Amino acid sequence: MSSTSSTSSTPLFTAHSALTPHGWDEDWADVFAPYAAEGLLPGRVIRVDRGQCDVVTAHGVLRADTAFVTPHDPLRVVCTGDWVAVEPDGNPRYVRTYLPRRTAFVRSTSSKRSEGQILAANVDHAIVAVSLAAELDLARIERFLALAWESGAQPLVVLTKADLVPDLVTLGHLVQDVETTAPGVPVLSVSAEQGEGLDVLAAVVAGGTAVLLGQSGAGKSTLANALLGEDVMDVQAIRDVDGKGRHTTTTRNLLVMPGGGVLIDTPGLRGVGLWDASSGVGQVFAEIEELGRDCRFHDCAHESEPGCAVLAAIDTGELPERRLESYRKLMRENQRIVAKTDARVRAEIRKEWKRRGAIGKAAMEAKRGRVR
Repeated sequence: MSSTSSTSSTPLFTAHSALTPHGWDEDWADVFAPYAAEGLLPGRVIRVDRGQCDVVTAHGVLRADTAFVTPHDPLRVVCTGDWVAVEPDGNPRYVRTYLPRRTAFVRSTSSKRSEGQILAANVDHAIVAVSLAAELDLARIERFLALAWESGAQPLVVLTKADLVPDLVTLGHLVQDVETTAPGVPVLSVSAEQGEGLDVLAAVVAGGTAVLLGQSGAGKSTLANALLGEDVMDVQAIRDVDGKGRHTTTTRNLLVMPGGGVLIDTPGLRGVGLWDASSGVGQVFAEIEELGRDCRFHDCAHESEPGCAVLAAIDTGELPERRLESYRKLMRENQRIVAKTDARVRAEIRKEWKRRGAIGKAAMEAKRGRVR
């Protein structure tokens, strides 16, 4: 990021320096320069709602229409966190374009067409909120982390409602379980009710943009209010039966935190489908990818091949079998998603099916030969 000192600030950056708390910097000013020449205003999208969006500018918050930037590609629509070029006036006022995104958090929709859905843009930290009031679902955490890594943001797992854990020993074991599941990812336990751990979390995300993710009932709205220092987000009690709650956040909102940085809160996500996230999956399961480099065959599927270093690690107890099963599941799901839009991948899948079929057939024939 460029320096923002008075000796190096560009006139465009200085003219809109009121946007600095929302993430405006000299790099964004440089990218925006051609649009400034057209008389357009820079601003950041703080909320999107049915073809309209709220954009914060140096002149205040403007309501603008997104009709000019609503293509057929759902990944190219305006979303919360985008930096945009907006008309200074007009009725209606229009967003003319959004600036190239530094990062983008994308998941697949629940539709049968398996389209991608962009949840937030230009995010530095992806906070995965997980409630300690319910049993940990490590596989779901791995899924969230795969999308977070793929987005280009730095993931962070926050275990909420730590005050409901009976003792510190149990809490330590829970944190350790998640750390094993999330190599290279900071794991923090917090209690928004008691204020524990919030100062550490606020310091981690200060100075950047953080998106808050998690299931309904994970305590995201309570956590957001604690970070913001006021009751901005509605909070509802969760059910005692299953630890779940109703969706209290219905839109994605971008809010400035008092200690620095901005926070994008999101609705609770029931479904978290992968969207072309092979790199993200690889980072979540970094130890499996590392072991795989020592397999005898470079295309080893880690199933029954001879000389498989991953299976050997399972046998010795170095690698938990649950991790390998989760890795296989996410890789298969991601491959199916990519195959729907990539003919080359579809051909590779068919080729792999044939290869495995031939191996199975040869094994059966060898077995019959031994029986005879």
